[in-house]
Amino acid sequence: MLKSIRKWWNYIGTKLGMQLEASADPKVQLEQAITDAREQHRLLTEQAANVIANQKQLEFRLDRAIDEYQKANASAGQALKLADQARTAGNAEEAARYEQAAEAFANRIITLERDIEDLKQSYLSATQASARAREAVNQNSAALQKKLAERESLLSQLDQAKMQEQMNAAMRQLTAVAGDDGPTLDEVRTKIERRLATAQATSDLTGVNVDASMLAVEQAQQHAEAQARLGEIRTQLGLLTPGDAAAPAVTVSRAEQPAIGPGEAG
Repeated sequence: MLKSIRKWWNYIGTKLGMQLEASADPKVQLEQAITDAREQHRLLTEQAANVIANQKQLEFRLDRAIDEYQKANASAGQALKLADQARTAGNAEEAARYEQAAEAFANRIITLERDIEDLKQSYLSATQASARAREAVNQNSAALQKKLAERESLLSQLDQAKMQEQMNAAMRQLTAVAGDDGPTLDEVRTKIERRLATAQATSDLTGVNVDASMLAVEQAQQHAEAQARLGEIRTQLGLLTPGDAAAPAVTVSRAEQPAIGPGEAG
């Protein structure tokens, strides 16, 4: 039962992981990867700094031990000289004190020699570790710079991919069959062409397309009839037509009038 539950839990985790991977933004994932790489480089740098600092501390201790060793050697030699001078002067007690001091310095010298030898070995190991740490930091720094350059390249490719996807979506919208949100361009074109074809067919059947010359003849006939009717109205009103008004008037004098005979009067 426990095995089945664990198996089902692993299945759920894997499925959720796949869904997250499919819906995750590549740009965010890329930034996460760069952030992780920077964090790893920071931790590596801190570790390398600790290794190098340990080497520096051993170097300080070794230098200090060597200084103490040199001072102890000088002090031991000085104590032996003083002891020899006291012995020559016949002061055995003072010579014995200087001899004890020289022996103490000699013991200090022996201890310092062992410490110096141990410090040399530790310093050598620390130096090698420090060199490896520096090399690791340099290599990781180069790898991080390479990842940063790859990030810029991938971001550029991602922008190009997004632009291409938008262009593809626009083309699909223009050439798609039928959509749920609205008609496509092809559907609208087909509808307009159908209406135009129907209108032209109806026009052919009902004789809407009249010859242009026939229309001109009808318009000329209507104009002539209108002018004739205007002439009749002018005559009834005693008006002259525009053409008659423009002609000059002719007057006849009384001398030129013909004589009327007696039989013609009245």
